[in-house]
Amino acid sequence: MKLYAAALAIVLLGLQYRLWLGDDGVRSATRLARIVTEQTAENRGLMQRNDQLKAEVKDLKEGLSALEERARNDLGMVGASETFYQVADAASAGPPNTLPNAQPQAPGLKRISR
Repeated sequence: MKLYAAALAIVLLGLQYRLWLGDDGVRSATRLARIVTEQTAENRGLMQRNDQLKAEVKDLKEGLSALEERARNDLGMVGASETFYQVADAASAGPPNTLPNAQPQAPGLKRISR
């Protein structure tokens, strides 16, 4: 009888080892659950980004205002009846205008016309 109890205890310990520390055990299941949670969060963020991109594509296909805004921001577009003024801070404005016939300008303003 003691032999059966010892054998049963060894089998029980072996099964407990596989349950807690084995490849298909609790530790592995916990790790996989954490990975699934992280992937779900990442997928949610990517879906939001895709929705924003779809809305932007729809805007660019249907409306001219979005296309004009994109051209202004990315390509520096200036309309035909507009004058472009670039405002720079005093540190990057450079030396003052020293030409003999130059008209004084406000510091930091630079007029560029077409």
